[in-house]
Parts: sequence; structure tokens; C-alpha cells
Amino acid sequence: MQLEPAATNNPVPYGSEQDKRILYRKVGWRLLPILMVCYILAYLDRQNVGFAKLEFMGDLGFSEAVFGLGGGLFYLGYCLFEVPSNLLLKKIGARATLLRIMVAWGLVATLFAFMVTPNHYYLLRLFLGVAEAGFFPGILLFISLWIPASRRASFTALFMAAMPISGIIGSPVSGAIMEGMDGFWALKGWQWMFIIQGIPSCLMGIYVYLVLADSPAKAKWLNEREKEVILGELEAEAAPSIDRPHKRLVDVIVDPKFYGLATMAITLLACIAGLSLWMPSIIRASGVTNLFEVGLYAAIPSLLAIVCQQLNARHSDRTGERRWHAAIPTLMAAAGFACLPFASGNLPIAMACLSVISMGLLSSTGPYWTLPSSQFSGAATAGGIAIVTTIGGFGAFASTWIVGVLNTVTGSTATGLWYFSALAFIGPVAMLISTRPSKAVSGQAK
Repeated sequence: MQLEPAATNNPVPYGSEQDKRILYRKVGWRLLPILMVCYILAYLDRQNVGFAKLEFMGDLGFSEAVFGLGGGLFYLGYCLFEVPSNLLLKKIGARATLLRIMVAWGLVATLFAFMVTPNHYYLLRLFLGVAEAGFFPGILLFISLWIPASRRASFTALFMAAMPISGIIGSPVSGAIMEGMDGFWALKGWQWMFIIQGIPSCLMGIYVYLVLADSPAKAKWLNEREKEVILGELEAEAAPSIDRPHKRLVDVIVDPKFYGLATMAITLLACIAGLSLWMPSIIRASGVTNLFEVGLYAAIPSLLAIVCQQLNARHSDRTGERRWHAAIPTLMAAAGFACLPFASGNLPIAMACLSVISMGLLSSTGPYWTLPSSQFSGAATAGGIAIVTTIGGFGAFASTWIVGVLNTVTGSTATGLWYFSALAFIGPVAMLISTRPSKAVSGQAK
């Protein structure tokens, strides 16, 4: 790749836009496959309990309330350690952070195979959250150290495509393991699922430590000219601005925009968690009994979501608009949640509703998760992102517990689904009211 010569009055050599696209495509091909595999494993180990639920609820005698509380305890553990983990990443780098996180969560995820009592389940879900704390905001921060905000929505959406990819791959695989390995070596199918899906996370953590670079300046696979281009664009974006005066965490907390972003984070994390935890049960309640078939059906919404997710993110990058690209799909998901209770026993309608929900929630993730890093600046960036995701995590903890209790008390999932519908309406409205389009140039967050 050849970049255009630098202008004599510009100490940082910038190439043409086409040259830069080639350069960031090179960065993407180097980083994205690794980051996506990490997130696929993280998301799989976090949400595969929704599949295991189809069997261990009966084997262990757990109620819906127990399942919902345990499902939410993951987010409580995640929240308690998220901010310190993200601040630590700034000091020790992404490689060491991901090694620590992935090995720990892989070990905890494997131990789920040996739980017996509700307390075992609660503790393991809590420890899984503690182990994974800082992973997602850490990746967002890591991306912000490599990719300018003007290009970040597409990059972030490609990374977050790991969520639907995890569903596409993980759902059929989980169903196949549970259906095919039940009774092997005197272990239940759900026990084998936890073992087989937990160990790869440990191995991937070691691989990441060996191959990742913490920043462009430390990347041996970039030449000096390429490093200058990336670092020059990042430094230009980091210039002080009256629109982004956040130098301390207190500056973030007193900004009204923070509360709208945090409310939207609660919506996304809670609704995505609810969708993942209860989707297999909803599909089974629609008349599908074979676990492998449940997995195949569960992959359909993820397959559709990945297409919408990428299209929405690319359009967001082309227009430079973020807020509405996050809000409108989430409102679509709210409608899907509201209609889903009326699809009881009707598989086609249930799958249509689940697909709309999945497409809406996943499509909003790329544009939305560029907003915290573009709204906060300087030393407040790491803490600001972590606090937003921490609040979102607390919301997810409370929501899954509330829905579990509602399902137990009413004997139906309808009330819980309407709860998620209301949440998916409140989040984007709060975000739109509290934030305003940025005055930044096109390509920046708006």
C-alpha cells in the first residue's frame, strides 16, 4: 500500500481516503477475527445457561425464580468489578487483561457442570460475572485506541456480530451436545455442554496474550508510516473541545447525557440477556421438543440479526448519525416483545417476533456503543465507558431477577415479556431526550 506524500506544512503524513480505508481494512483483518472469537466464547459461556435450563431445571429441581435470580447474578458480579478492571486495562494493556479474564471465566464456566444446589448455581453465576468483568468495556476501549470515531460504528458492529454468530453457532451446537452426549460417562448432556464450551476460553486467552499488540505504536505488523496515519487521526480527535469537557469521572457523572446513555445501556443489556436466557424456552413452548431442533430454530433470529446489524452500522458511519440508528431498531424490538405473548403455541409467529426482537436489539449495538467513547474524552474515557456498562449490568441483573419472579408467580412468560417491551421503549426515548446531535464533523457521533 502506498500513501500519498505528506504536505510540507503537515508533520503527520496522511494519505488519501482510499489509502486510509485500505489501512483500516488491514487493521480490521488483523484484530477483528481475534476479538470476535473472544466475544463468541464470552457470549456463549454467559448465555448457554438458557439452553442448559431446558434440562437442569428438572434434574436439579430449580424454579423459574431461581433461574432468573442466578441469570441476573452474573451481571451483579460483572458490575462490581467492571470499573476497576477497565481502569486496570489502561495500566497493564489489553493482552494481560484478556489473558486474566478469559482463563478465569473459562474455568468458572466449566464448573457449572458440577453444580447441584441453587446456591452452587448462584455462586457460579456471580463468579462468572466477576471473572468476565471488564471484558466488554475493555474491548470497546481497546477499539478506541486503534480506530477513529468516524470509522468506529462499522468496526464495533463487526466485533459485536460475534453475538449473533454465537447464537448461530452455539445454539445448534448446544442442542446437539445436550441431545447426543446425554449419559456419556454418566454425565448429563447439559453437563457436557458446560465442559466442552468452557475449556476453549482458557486456551483463547493464552493465544490472545501471545499475538495481540496493546496499541498501534506497539504493532510490529504496521510500518512507521501506517502508525503515523492511525495515531495522527486519533490525536486529532482527542483535541480539546468545548463539547467534550470530561477530564474527570465527576465531569461524566454530572452530565445529563450520561443518564440517557446509561438508561439505554440498561435497555440493551437487559433485553439482550432476557432474549438469550428465555428464547430456548419460548421455542420449546411453541411446540419444538427435540433439543437439536430447538437449537436450529434459535439460530434463525441471530442469522437475520447479523445482516441488519451490519447494514445499520454502515449506514450510521456513512451519515455520521448515531442516536436514531440506535433508537429506532430498539423501538422495533419493543414492539416484538409486546407481540410475543400472543404467539403462544404458534411457532411461525413466535419466530417472527423473536427475529424482530433480535434484529432490533443487535442493530442498535454498533451505533450505540460508539456514543460513550465519543461523548467522553481524555482520562474520563475508560471510567466513563465502564460506569455506563456497569449501570447497564445492574439493570440486567435486576431485570432478569424480576422477570424470573414474574414468571414464577404468574406461571407464564407473558408479563415478563411485556416488562422487556416497556424497557425497550423507555431506553431509546430517554437517550434521545437527554442527548443532542453532536456538532462534530460528519463521521463523528451525532
